[in-house]
Amino acid sequence: MQKVLYQYKAVVTSVYDGDTCTVDIDLGLHTWVRGEKIRLMRINAPELKGKERKKGLLSKNFLKDLIGGKEIIIATFKDKKEKYGRYLGEIWLNKDGKDYINVNDLLVEKGFAVYKEY
Repeated sequence: MQKVLYQYKAVVTSVYDGDTCTVDIDLGLHTWVRGEKIRLMRINAPELKGKERKKGLLSKNFLKDLIGGKEIIIATFKDKKEKYGRYLGEIWLNKDGKDYINVNDLLVEKGFAVYKEY
C-alpha cells in the first residue's frame, strides 16, 4: 500500500456516483478549496449508464446517504490527478464520535464496489 501524504478535513457537497464525490477542503488557516472532485482510490463502483445503471444507482445512493453533507477526512497518496482530473483519496468518516471508518473499504464490504488497482 502507498504511503499517505496528506490528510484534510472536508465537507461533502455532492456525490456523483459510487466512487466519486465533490468536496470543500479545509486547508487550514481559514483557507478552503471548494468544489474539488475526489475519486475514491483502490475501488471501482458500477457505472450510472448502460447495463450497470441499476447497481450504479444503488452504489451512488449508499454513498450519498453515508457521507452527503457530512464532514470527512480525506487521505491522499499523491498530489497527482487521475486521467479525468480528479484527485485520488481515501475517505474516512467518524460515525460514532470515537471511531473512524474507511468509506472506500465499507463500499466493498457492503457490495457496492470492488477493489481495483490502477
